[in-house]
Amino acid sequence: MFTVTKDFMNKEAPPNYVAGLGRGATGFTTRSDIGPAREGPADFSTAYQKPSITNCDVLQKKAQQDEDDDDERFQDPDNETGLFASAPYEEDDEEADKIYEAIDQKMDERRKARREAREKEELEKYRAERPKIQQQFADLKRGLAIVTDSEWANLPEVGDLVGKNRKKTNLRERYYAVPDSLLEKAREENQYVTSLDAQQQKYGGFQTPAPDSGMMTNFIEIGQARDKVLSLKLDQISDSVSGQTTVDPKGYLTDLNSVVIKSDAEIGDIKKARLLLKSVISTNPKHAPGWIAAARLEEVAGKMAQARSIIAKGCEECPKSEDVWLEAARLNNADTARTILANAVRHLPQSVKIWLQAVKLETDTKGQKRVLRRALEFVPNSVKLWKAAVNMEENPADARILLTRATQLVPLSVELWLALARLESYENAKKVLNKARSEIPTSHEIWIAAARLEEQEGNERMTDKIIVRAVSVLSEKGSVLGRDQWLQEAEKCESEGSIGTCQAIVRNTIGMNIEDQDRKATWMEDAESCVSHGSIETARAIYAHALKVFPGKKSIWRRAAFLEKSYGTRESLEELLQRAVRFCPQAEVLWLMGAKEKWLAGDVDGARAILMEAFRANPNSEQIWLAAVKLEAENGEYERARMLLQRAREQAGTEKVWMKSAVLERQLHKTTEALAMIEEALIEYPTFDKLWMIKGQIEEDKGDIPAARLTYSNALKNCPKSITLWILASRLEEKAGLIIKARSTLENARKINPKIPELWCEAVRVELRGNNTNMAKNLLAKALQQCPHSGLLWSEAIFMEPRPQRKSKSVDALKQCDNDPIVIATVARLFWFEGKVEKARTWFEKAIKVNPDWGDSWAWFYKFELQHGTEQHQQDVISRCVAAEPHHGEKWQVVAKDINNVRKNTEEILKIVTNTL
Repeated sequence: MFTVTKDFMNKEAPPNYVAGLGRGATGFTTRSDIGPAREGPADFSTAYQKPSITNCDVLQKKAQQDEDDDDERFQDPDNETGLFASAPYEEDDEEADKIYEAIDQKMDERRKARREAREKEELEKYRAERPKIQQQFADLKRGLAIVTDSEWANLPEVGDLVGKNRKKTNLRERYYAVPDSLLEKAREENQYVTSLDAQQQKYGGFQTPAPDSGMMTNFIEIGQARDKVLSLKLDQISDSVSGQTTVDPKGYLTDLNSVVIKSDAEIGDIKKARLLLKSVISTNPKHAPGWIAAARLEEVAGKMAQARSIIAKGCEECPKSEDVWLEAARLNNADTARTILANAVRHLPQSVKIWLQAVKLETDTKGQKRVLRRALEFVPNSVKLWKAAVNMEENPADARILLTRATQLVPLSVELWLALARLESYENAKKVLNKARSEIPTSHEIWIAAARLEEQEGNERMTDKIIVRAVSVLSEKGSVLGRDQWLQEAEKCESEGSIGTCQAIVRNTIGMNIEDQDRKATWMEDAESCVSHGSIETARAIYAHALKVFPGKKSIWRRAAFLEKSYGTRESLEELLQRAVRFCPQAEVLWLMGAKEKWLAGDVDGARAILMEAFRANPNSEQIWLAAVKLEAENGEYERARMLLQRAREQAGTEKVWMKSAVLERQLHKTTEALAMIEEALIEYPTFDKLWMIKGQIEEDKGDIPAARLTYSNALKNCPKSITLWILASRLEEKAGLIIKARSTLENARKINPKIPELWCEAVRVELRGNNTNMAKNLLAKALQQCPHSGLLWSEAIFMEPRPQRKSKSVDALKQCDNDPIVIATVARLFWFEGKVEKARTWFEKAIKVNPDWGDSWAWFYKFELQHGTEQHQQDVISRCVAAEPHHGEKWQVVAKDINNVRKNTEEILKIVTNTL
């Protein structure tokens, strides 16, 4: 039987052949089909093996087949080099390549943001998982900021680490030479004694046997010797002649308490410093600071003799150093110091410091003058010596002679020329200043002194000319002062009483180096700066010059008027306001300020005349109409006020005029006319909330609750953003006993007006008045979340806390709203309740400084002073409150706007508010 071998078994498979493809098999390619990415190491065992003869044909055929299939099987489809290597590269190909590159760049830019974000996120994640060492210790580094200097100083020194790993010698293996006495003692302790010695027999055997008496320590004799030495020391400082001791027992104990006991660390530091300084002065004996430091170290250590010895050696080694001589004089007493300085001037005759120190050591004036004259012989050009010599002279004639000689020897000293000019007469002073100006042409101090000299003689025109000449000459000489420097000189002249020179400097230098469009703003800043420095006359001169340049600027007139009101007289203010309305007739505030000043001075007719002129200049001005009405109403002329209001409604019928008309009728208890007037006004101004408020309050005062409720309902429809209307409507419901309705009214208000602290505070107080404390606390917590910076809510929260927790709550309140006057006054009240009077007064002062317009702070402060302050303190609070004229405040406005308190001044309102607290 035989088998037939198939024809295709010994042949290679056709291209892309997959076994079993017809039965559903799927072909795949492995790494073994295409070969490894890198050529692996050769198998030398097979590479150099000689092929057998039988396999030669097969290997040759295989190699030829590999060479034929190499290009097709391993060709990269994206690489066209092999495909089109022989094709020419034309312009179309180049253009196509550029288009593809542009497309690739565009696609890369589109993915750039996402890629960078992803890379950044991966980097942050990587750094979070594997932080750097410096990041791991960052918190410890930050903790080093709180380490104090003493803690740094107490850190232990780093030891010698060179022999750290060296094997330590076992202490038990060390051997020392033992003295014979120790061996003898050990022998005696270990021996057995069977009989008593002679000493034991003598004393009956009750004394312990001891070695030779020469080796015993007698402590009694040591104590006696110590007492004897102490008595000898005390005898040395006692007065044996008079029989009385000079030792003060109390002072002796005090001196003992003043002795500084140095610690071991300080002693060690001193020893180290002494060693270092000894090395310094030994290696470089000509280094003067080293000798000084060594002497001061011994002084600190309390060894004055050693310090004097060291500094004496320093003087020998460094005779040309004035610091060494001065240190030596300081460390010795007065007599020795004179000798030291006498030696010093032999080596350093030109040292001014040594001569001045020698002058200080002299006790009498005659000796000081003698030393100064001797010093001037050696150092004739020293300004300090000449000034000291002049100051020693009591006779002006002698001082003048000295200054004359000084200016000859030191002609470039401005101080000496000015001092000589002050001692001379007017004519001689002019000559002295002219000569000084020729010697020092770049000195502005001499020009200013000349201007002040002319001012003292009453020559104001000459003063101005000198300043003008000074500015031009100094600019020619190249010594140009800046505008700020000239202003400083003006302030200096004002402080020394030369007002005319100050004004002349301002007039001629205030416009230097300023652009025209920046002049007004710059001058206003300069004036405010001068006021803050207390230089009122300089600020007044700046305003005067600014008004000459800008006579039509009402803002400058207002600033100047406020300056005169704060620091000037009533006459100067009235004169300024008269000039102001002449240049700015349309500035209503200037007319009103002038009328108010006349009224405060008691000149009602003068105030009326000013307002009449204001009417002519501003015929339809609401503010002037209302000011005229207020003037007549405050003086009891109600009929004239009503007539003025009627004319105002006809000519300038604004909403505020209608409101003031209704208020005046209500003050005169004419409620029917007031309601009729409000009804008429509401037809034209339905969105003016104050008209609705007045109407509702009139109806509420009459007891007509339904009418008032209807009024507030209509008002809230027209004015839903008016916070006061919502609060009044809620209080009306609460007054009627409808707490639920009041609560719902405030909830609706908060929906329409969120994050309004007044509405939240009113809701909390409604719950408190209804004895619903838990609900009030919950509302307050929500309120503080909505309005975290409201002083009103924080004040309410502080007093809702128990007494122990109020302090911590006030700290939180100050963090959230530091400059709120309500919170500051609340903190002051807490100190007041705790009995800390001075702290409370300080915090009340801070509250009224933060906002002087808040009247409640003044009322609490006045009540505090009534309880703890003197009459002077109380009067001071009243006067300051009247000057501030507060208009706002939760309690203040209720009292100030009450009809029963009409025509009451600020002091009366302050006392009424204080009584209501």
